[in-house]
Amino acid sequence: MSDKAGNPYATEGQSYQTAVTLGGDLNAGGGAGGDLIKDTTTSGFSADVIQASRAQPVLVDFWAPWCGPCKQLTPVLERVVQAARGAVKLVKMNIDEHPSIAGQLGIQSIPAVIAFKNGQPVDGFMGAVPETQIKAFIDKLTADMAGGTADLLTQAEEAKTRGEAALAADLYAAVLDEDEANVDALAGLANLYFDVGQVDAARELLERVPQDKAGHVGVAALHAKFALADQIAELGDENELQRRLDSDPADHAARFDLALIANARGNRDEAADQLLAIMKADREWREDGARQQLLKFFEAWGMTDRATLSARRKLSGLLFR
Repeated sequence: MSDKAGNPYATEGQSYQTAVTLGGDLNAGGGAGGDLIKDTTTSGFSADVIQASRAQPVLVDFWAPWCGPCKQLTPVLERVVQAARGAVKLVKMNIDEHPSIAGQLGIQSIPAVIAFKNGQPVDGFMGAVPETQIKAFIDKLTADMAGGTADLLTQAEEAKTRGEAALAADLYAAVLDEDEANVDALAGLANLYFDVGQVDAARELLERVPQDKAGHVGVAALHAKFALADQIAELGDENELQRRLDSDPADHAARFDLALIANARGNRDEAADQLLAIMKADREWREDGARQQLLKFFEAWGMTDRATLSARRKLSGLLFR
């Protein structure tokens, strides 16, 4: 451990600040699928540590080029973190180049390692401690993560429901760090990618799903999304379709294509209402094609989606009136 005389960040009487507020892009830095070990900066700290620690524990290694013990500790830290296979991440911060975070956390001596969970510092140690002690520290840090993968998946679904896509992606990625073939995480992350327009990334994850898991509900939903996207790519100009419908409300073909476009834009209620309007006017159109398409929407949206539940009630009203 370096002494205070050699540490320009040593101060008397400081303690860890557990309410550090930092700026930063929530989608920057160590996002979904990021490396287990990385360097960070003052501006990247929020994404690399605060946000990332909401998905899994993050160790922050505060070091400096002049610190001999730091050079001993860092490679050992990296080795233990790699061996933990995703249980924790390691973020390294050079306090010569980025002193403010160390100051806020009251770092008095380096090397110093601070563990973050759920956006807050929770534990730490100082000095070039032996490998066995680092392993014990990580074991202690992760011991209360009862439920493991199941809990992470539950948290990911809850984050997605709240509209926190970046956090959900980090949580799914944390599961995949532990189990790269976990179909729930693969499907969840792939659907997130698809929904934000990263179609190639979604397709790559889909290709990693084991053959015997192809019937998984999340995988089936993603296949349905791809099928719908292929349909939409073949559609005509939206303005022209709307002009046709305005001039002839019985132009069910135009209304059908507008429903597909509305769905592609995320306007699920509008898409369902267009198809329901066709059914109300002509149940036999294209051999019940409007209802068949609506059922495909339900599969893609998910059985518990708000738009699915709303449209299903309206569908029942048409079928059983």
